[in-house]
Amino acid sequence: MRPYILAESNWKDLKHANIDLAILPWGATEAHNYHLPYGTDNFEAEAIAAEAGRIAYEAGAHITVLPTVPFGVNTGQADIFLDMNINPSTQLAIVSDIVDVLHRQKVRKLLILNSHGGNDFKAILREIGLRHPDMFFSSCNWFNALEKSLYFEKEGDHADEMETSLIMHLHPHLVRPLEEAGPGEERESLVEGIREGWAWSERKWSRVTKDTGIGDPKLATADKGKRYFKDLTEKISKLFIELAKLNQYDPYK
Repeated sequence: MRPYILAESNWKDLKHANIDLAILPWGATEAHNYHLPYGTDNFEAEAIAAEAGRIAYEAGAHITVLPTVPFGVNTGQADIFLDMNINPSTQLAIVSDIVDVLHRQKVRKLLILNSHGGNDFKAILREIGLRHPDMFFSSCNWFNALEKSLYFEKEGDHADEMETSLIMHLHPHLVRPLEEAGPGEERESLVEGIREGWAWSERKWSRVTKDTGIGDPKLATADKGKRYFKDLTEKISKLFIELAKLNQYDPYK
């Protein structure tokens, strides 16, 4: 039993617990090239939250890791078989209900640990923040926490060398042989501003990539995933610790 994981905790231990920070891992269920499972984002979110949570808990942080939400915004993948979508308005409803529970139980800080590029919680947390000015809301995309080029040779952002290495480390039995993986080639937008990143349009997945991957996974190894996971969870744990200690009424220097 890990006391910092809500799903593994019990009423006896929690009845008089003081929780400063709740962490909500949020993933997606979607295709990840030919070699990775549909639950890749969820497996990553659960493992990262749990290990970073362990480090933070052992450092004295009063935290709880909530169960991972397994469905994300996949509106650009509507024609990919069984890519599961929930709309941003649904996410707003889910977060609102969870926040109501936390507020009622006097847990005043929430971090959403995001594991899926299609999710964006900024607008949602802004709206909920107006209703709960005595709470502190934050989100982070764990996949932006480290400079990937220090760990991996090939660029990408979906079922790429980084994600493949992570799942090879965390769940090797779920990874098909890399010779079965597609190359993860991406068709770029014809619009210059979108290519440069200062303009945006949703990617229609089946038009952008033939194998649902973006990024060549062929150089992935479990050892790369192990090294990246260790450094990543150590950095994420520092975020957990800082947020747990933070005075939500005066969070600035």
